[in-house]
Amino acid sequence: MALLDNSKDILPLSSIAEALGAKSRTLKMYEDRLLLPKKDSSSKKLYSIDDIKQIAFVHYLASVKKINANGIFYILDMIRENMDEQAQRSFFEKVEEKMSKISSVDIQDTDSI
Repeated sequence: MALLDNSKDILPLSSIAEALGAKSRTLKMYEDRLLLPKKDSSSKKLYSIDDIKQIAFVHYLASVKKINANGIFYILDMIRENMDEQAQRSFFEKVEEKMSKISSVDIQDTDSI
């Protein structure tokens, strides 16, 4: 039995930005460009642990790999179209493991995607 429900929405974008060492406005820009998981139009959007893994992946692609918004959108679209939910979770867990090995010095915030 899992202690945490990784699909429960719990954190606002500002907290995720702080955890990633990014600016809130950068993550908001990702959201505006439809690169983040879709949320309802409630006044305070919250994200789950599963969402955070995808957000971290998007931030990694933009800030470390320097991929622009169109490229990131294409990558995410390919993932959504070709993987079921379990495969996506597994993929993002593997990505998270690899990203954890990257030095925070290697990751720089960017506002230019």
